[in-house]
Amino acid sequence: MNKKWTPIAFLCVALCVVASLVLFGCASPGKGVRSAGTFAQTFARGAVAADHEMASQAGAQMLAMGGNAVDAAVAASFTLSVVRPYSCGIGGGGFMVIYLPDDPTHGFVSTAINYRETAPYDQSVAASGISMSNGRYSVAVPGTVAGLLYALEHYGTLDRETVMAPAITAAYDGFVVDESFYRAAMGLHEKYTKNPGLQTSHMRMPWEKFALFGRVKIGDRIENPEHARALELIARDGLDAFTQGQIGQAIVDALAHKAKRRIRGGGITLDDLAGYTPIEMQPIETTIAGKGFIGMPPPSSGGVTMFEILKIMQAKGHNFSDAKLKNASVHVMIEAIKHSFADRARYLADPEFADVPVDELLDEENIRRLAASIGTSVKPSQEYGTHEPLVDDAGTSHVSVVDPFGGAVAMTETINHAFGSRVGVEPFGFVLNNEMDDFTHPSARPNGFGLVQSKKNMPEVGKHPLSSMSPTIVLDEDGQVIAVAGASGGPRIITSTTQVLLNVLGGMDAGQAVAMPRLHHQWLPDELRFESGYNIHILNVLGNPLRGYGHHITDRNVSAIGNVQLIVRDPDGKGWQAACDPRKGGRPAGID
Repeated sequence: MNKKWTPIAFLCVALCVVASLVLFGCASPGKGVRSAGTFAQTFARGAVAADHEMASQAGAQMLAMGGNAVDAAVAASFTLSVVRPYSCGIGGGGFMVIYLPDDPTHGFVSTAINYRETAPYDQSVAASGISMSNGRYSVAVPGTVAGLLYALEHYGTLDRETVMAPAITAAYDGFVVDESFYRAAMGLHEKYTKNPGLQTSHMRMPWEKFALFGRVKIGDRIENPEHARALELIARDGLDAFTQGQIGQAIVDALAHKAKRRIRGGGITLDDLAGYTPIEMQPIETTIAGKGFIGMPPPSSGGVTMFEILKIMQAKGHNFSDAKLKNASVHVMIEAIKHSFADRARYLADPEFADVPVDELLDEENIRRLAASIGTSVKPSQEYGTHEPLVDDAGTSHVSVVDPFGGAVAMTETINHAFGSRVGVEPFGFVLNNEMDDFTHPSARPNGFGLVQSKKNMPEVGKHPLSSMSPTIVLDEDGQVIAVAGASGGPRIITSTTQVLLNVLGGMDAGQAVAMPRLHHQWLPDELRFESGYNIHILNVLGNPLRGYGHHITDRNVSAIGNVQLIVRDPDGKGWQAACDPRKGGRPAGID
């Protein structure tokens, strides 16, 4: 891959992403790219579904230039670092599942890349009274830049400068504040209003005057030339710019001066950044309802937990071809979710540091045992999950891509909570993650999402925290892609992705599958939550018939259970249906 930054190369890149703006401040889609005017659209040859239109367009530009799904995913991700800075970005990490059945450059590829952040300290530091939720000690070593560049170098087809050009243009020209950004900024403003001291101890960002003082409004344009400079350095110098150059030093400096007290071993160093390495892994695979499912293995819990849910439902005789759910089938789904989340809490962690019994959890005998335990009423919380002995050896954003060669990428990335640690790297305009909150705290208290997790997930230096991210690719009987999905939303990622794929298997088109109301349960706390309209649109009733099974239903509906980005093969042969969850306001883009 060409890694030199010459005047000629710069000119070529500038020409290929000529900076003109269209409606709502989105960059021009480029030649051959069609951007949807709504959250769901069908494209003939390839599609990108991201939770911001500019990111979808950036990916589609790569497809129009002859790139593959990996090129498109990397372009979309770097653009999301600009336009969704509260959800993901170069200060975070993620997972990428790649399936290229017949790529012109790489042939057959089925792989997964783990670029989840890693802990810079262990549980002895965590037990010393620091905050793992926000601020300096909540930041884990970022992996996004390393992971994206690794994927591009090994499985992409376009050069680094070309793929990063749309993100650089977006950072210089700016993006327009939409409702999703506004809600995130106002949420941050509320936190700082309640605790003014955080303004000096935490974040210093180019959009500080908007986010912290409540001045941002829908329709405002936010430019971030500082972040454009960071992306230019990465495009020119590669990973070294982030780990050893000016950006790396700015990260270390941003964290060093935030400490109110020095705790040995608690901060990120240049050695930590330079020592970070993405891990290429074998995806987990299973067959459900005659379809092949490809997912991310641990330290992602999403693939294992979602596959366990669906396999339990299958063992209970669920009719996957019918999207109309009856009370009894919804009850079974909820109970399967509770079993699977209980197993998530007990057994899942980073396999580099703990024995993680994936095969045993998904074993057919174990699945049948769990399915047989589901009756007509709920059980005490401690009775959920796998209790038989197991063999010993055994804020977030998602992008879905399908390319003209039949290849697909499911990629989920995060900085954890909205605006992550709330520590900004001011010279380069981005936020650092608070991924340490995804480890099990030494006090055993639940994390910021209310998840209870095992001692296997305690922080250790170099360890990846357990994640709910669930990038998933679904194949037909011939090994061809029929769906690509994933979501944002903490533990709701798992339940939302599961329900959307159930809708797809039941015959819904992409737009319907994403828009339908959803529910969520995560075992502990023992609370069943619904989006508004679930009873009417799913159960076709006005009341809550599930109370009769003994479910503990909260009286308050939630506004959004996950935000799913979905691509589905059109059954009429018209190409690819792409849908961006209307809960977050994205728009797909593609090529015809």
